[in-house]
Amino acid sequence: MIWHSNTIEEIFKEIISSREGLQSDEAAKRLAHFGKNELLTKKRKSPVLLFLNQFNDIMIIVLIAAAIISAFIGEITDTIVIIVIIFVNAIIGFVQEYRAEKAMDALKKMAAQKADVLRDGIVHETDAAELVPGDIVLLEAGNNVPADLRLIEVNALKINESSLTGESNSVDKKEGRLMEDDIPLGDRINMAYKGTAVTNGTAKAVVVSTGMQTELGKIAVMLETADSETPLQKRLKELSKKLTFIILILCVVFFVTGYLRGENLENILLTAISLAVAAIPEALPAVITVSLAIGAKKLMQKNVLIRKLQAVETLGSVTFICTDKTGTLTKNKMAVKEIWAKNEAMKQKLLIAMTLNHDVKEKDGKFAGDPTELAMLEYAQKNNRISNGDAKLTYSIPFDSDRKAMSTIHQYENEEWLITKGATESIESMLANDNDKDSIEKETERMSAEGIRVIAFAGRKILDKSKNTTPEEIETGLTFIGLVGLIDPPRPEAKKAIEHCKTAGIVPVMITGDHPLTAAAIAKEIGIIDQSWQKVITGVQLAALTDDAYKEDIENIRVYARVSPEQKLKIVDTLQQKGHFVSMTGDGVNDAPSLKKANIGVAMGITGTDVSKEASHMILLDDNFASIIGAVKEGRRIYDNLRKFVKYIFTGNSAEILTLFVAPLIGLPIPLLPVHILWVNLITDGLPALALSTEPAEKNIMKRPPRSPRESIFAQGLGIHIIWVGAFIAAITIATQFYAIHHKIAHWQTLVFTILCFAQLWHVLAIKSENSSIFKMGLLNNKPLLWAVLGTTALQLAVVYIPVLNNYFHTQPLTAAELMAAIAISSIVLVVVEIEKLVKRKKKSNA
Repeated sequence: MIWHSNTIEEIFKEIISSREGLQSDEAAKRLAHFGKNELLTKKRKSPVLLFLNQFNDIMIIVLIAAAIISAFIGEITDTIVIIVIIFVNAIIGFVQEYRAEKAMDALKKMAAQKADVLRDGIVHETDAAELVPGDIVLLEAGNNVPADLRLIEVNALKINESSLTGESNSVDKKEGRLMEDDIPLGDRINMAYKGTAVTNGTAKAVVVSTGMQTELGKIAVMLETADSETPLQKRLKELSKKLTFIILILCVVFFVTGYLRGENLENILLTAISLAVAAIPEALPAVITVSLAIGAKKLMQKNVLIRKLQAVETLGSVTFICTDKTGTLTKNKMAVKEIWAKNEAMKQKLLIAMTLNHDVKEKDGKFAGDPTELAMLEYAQKNNRISNGDAKLTYSIPFDSDRKAMSTIHQYENEEWLITKGATESIESMLANDNDKDSIEKETERMSAEGIRVIAFAGRKILDKSKNTTPEEIETGLTFIGLVGLIDPPRPEAKKAIEHCKTAGIVPVMITGDHPLTAAAIAKEIGIIDQSWQKVITGVQLAALTDDAYKEDIENIRVYARVSPEQKLKIVDTLQQKGHFVSMTGDGVNDAPSLKKANIGVAMGITGTDVSKEASHMILLDDNFASIIGAVKEGRRIYDNLRKFVKYIFTGNSAEILTLFVAPLIGLPIPLLPVHILWVNLITDGLPALALSTEPAEKNIMKRPPRSPRESIFAQGLGIHIIWVGAFIAAITIATQFYAIHHKIAHWQTLVFTILCFAQLWHVLAIKSENSSIFKMGLLNNKPLLWAVLGTTALQLAVVYIPVLNNYFHTQPLTAAELMAAIAISSIVLVVVEIEKLVKRKKKSNA
């Protein structure tokens, strides 16, 4: 049954109840049938299973194999390092997943604990979990609504539904059926929903839905199922699969080739195992973790709290940002935008009326009350000489949702004056004449079309107070004073943030519980809408679209007004089906499923509910949209640096693999011992690789479009770079080996070993920037990298020149000439990579 569009009698007939409520025995039967009024959750994984699940990843399995192999060949240090990396990543993943499961617990806590219910003809307090359909519940200010209710009797009832609908103001409720079936949740003024809060008045209502059948329960179902992988997770899965396959093939081919050539079997086996270890980027998880952790720390300084480390990188892939309006793009504080009256004298009277007609309370020098009244009082006090003390309040008639007006009577200068404010149509019906009607309606329509909320004021002198006893008698024969236009103004920085968003190729979309006119006005003012083809759509209009029609049109829609939680989820899902990576912001319970489903969910730190925060990937501590743009920049920087790391590590690994693979094929001895391979891997994959994570952002980072969510981590020439530069390093290494052996240099292996190490260090300096020349950038903009390169160089020289290490690493000291030759030969890598970047810059400038 559609509860809001049927009469109370029809509802009572459907659920077999009455205004007197249920008998206790009947309530017990229904409780057994419907179950407790609680949100159910699927069975949670135990902490042990959650932890063990972190090892169910192919890259982790490969690393475990590498640790076993390292232990087998006696490289205990490598084994320990790899195991530590594996467990650190497992702990981080476990903590993230464990915290995410708290979202449902937070949702359950929102349910009311107690409720006043009419049973057996007596009102008594009971556990909200014991409520059943047909129960009669009494509500008053301060209560949480314990179930989904249809209102029967209402007395000045207001309910804050922001956590469920996104509507920023408390909603005036009333009894009586609504004629339309298809009405957004926020417009169902004869209903009260589980998890919302009563802010004013009292009511009697009948329970129509409990537990998982409530609107909150429907959100709980969506929260259980909605989820999304990050682009980094997807790319690493793909990388791990390919890498494992390639490593196995190479090791088998290397072993078979060596065996056929008659090499020592044990030596070939150890070298093949070393080759596998060299090919595995065991530092990859560590570098990713460190990069994301550093990024998260930086974002904290920019009012962004990262709950899930992977979210930092995800920001760089975002193509659509779906953002809430209230508090994120706007100040979440009503302000007077303009006032209108026929002349200057009436404007002064309007300011006096705004000063006097309100229900604002003052305590300890601070005002508290309705945001609209606070805004008007603040404006009037700034622009008017009169104060509340100049006029004594003698009588008031509070706001009523039927009258849509509020009146106060004041004694001022020995006379009594009535001031009435309310909706324009209500005030017009109270006026003594219709002379001003056309101009009033014209101005009201103009302001409303701009998304401005309009409040009208009127008043009169009271000549005979004794005759006026009811609102109908008092609120009549009034003289029009003026109109006040209010709006929740945009944050000053929002417009600039939207511009940056567009420059970065990201599409901003507004999703709000407010009226479509208000939403459209703000969207145009801050630049979300700046083209005629960009659309505004309501929840009702969205529901009327077929899935195909919506999918075709979704990229043209810029504003969604009055949408349901299911529709928010649909927006995210449809954009993802179109190949987009979606960021969704929100603060209410209604936002939680879409926050979790989005590629990156962003909760509000100030106004956000616990449910939204637990379901999100990151939290804006200042509730400011501009902070998201700063986070996007950081996300792009991190991903750029991860690409540089992949470029560096895999180029070095490919150079090592090709050197070991090709040299025997052309008749040369195996150029390196297993200990050499492991050492190069250890020192080059260590500090220099980690230091790349601190590289500053490229200058054009926010002037380029988001990378395609479908793009491989090896896209944009990275894969080609790895192959040709790896081949080039292998070529100069093998050429050096050939030259040294041909010229009978006894310690040729140490020379080859050193060139291979130094070449990778020159390479890491060359790829500090994707396009800019290192000679233009310099080395001081990333001091950690400079120190890492110098430190690694010192370690390599120690292996070459310290006698004790000579014995362990099977090396011999190089002469000064040989060392200079090694440095010179290896530095050619820097030159060729700089030439590659120069060619790319010229192509880009000619494009």
